[in-house]
Amino acid sequence: MKIFSTRAIPSIGLKLFADAGHTVTQHTERRELAQSELIAACREHDALLSAGPNKLDAFFLQQCRHLKAITLLSVGYDNVDMAEAAKLKMPIGNTPGVLSGATADTAFLLMLAVSRKAFYLSNTISKGDWGFYGPMDNLGIELNGKTLGIFGLGRIGIELAHKCAAAYHMKIIYHNRNRNEAAEKELLAKYVSFDELLQQSDVLSAHANLSPETNGIFNKEAFSKMKPSSIFINTARGAMHNEQHLIEALQQKNIWGAGLDVTNPEPMEKDNILLTMPNVCVLPHVGSGTVETRDAMTIIAAKNIIAGLDGQQMEHAINPEVYQ
Repeated sequence: MKIFSTRAIPSIGLKLFADAGHTVTQHTERRELAQSELIAACREHDALLSAGPNKLDAFFLQQCRHLKAITLLSVGYDNVDMAEAAKLKMPIGNTPGVLSGATADTAFLLMLAVSRKAFYLSNTISKGDWGFYGPMDNLGIELNGKTLGIFGLGRIGIELAHKCAAAYHMKIIYHNRNRNEAAEKELLAKYVSFDELLQQSDVLSAHANLSPETNGIFNKEAFSKMKPSSIFINTARGAMHNEQHLIEALQQKNIWGAGLDVTNPEPMEKDNILLTMPNVCVLPHVGSGTVETRDAMTIIAAKNIIAGLDGQQMEHAINPEVYQ
């Protein structure tokens, strides 16, 4: 059968498809497909491997209800109309678990880089501004013994907590929709309310799923409750923070710094003021960007699709209820 992929994928995935007797068409141009183009491509194929911000809304799913399998090369699925997928009995797969370590590394990188103004100071060298030494110039803040607050203590948050506790003896607090008692024992983590998370965190790292409840939750009111010495990290979804409110919080010194692997909107414009702030570090949504992790994600995605094409349940179906 025929599979359409919205991106070029690692060779390990192509081999899995070939070994299963399937062919793959890859969209290799460095541009996003318009939805009409994606629908037209899918009509010529039996399955879709979707990477990137493709809008798989109700209209798309209705037009492509013939697809035997759809899988995302991601954990998040906020770009999919899951209610419509349920109505159409269309299984949607994702790639959970394997990107936790790489994404936690990115959050750790941003935390450390922000704490020492690393991106800004590196840029001063390329601008020729490495000049007079002043003992009070461009000072960072230390992380040892500080409090790490995690919004969404799932797999990625747990990985980050382990790294921060081991490297900097950080205390761990968290806020979830439901308590994670196993993680509390493992990390000596303390469950707190959302307001307490804001008020007590020296570093607050967002790892929750994007939902109507979490969309825009880090806004002017939230930032106003944080410590003036605190750092905000977001490697989850850009829509979780209000970017203008974040800019104002930094300008007004309501918080000390911010590290973002996701932005709102995304991609970020090159003249965004956040890119000029000394205590802000921004990456272009590369949280899972390692060879090992992308290979592992591709293996899961390929297995999801192969199962779907064989009429079997995907191992990593987001909506397994459609098989009932």
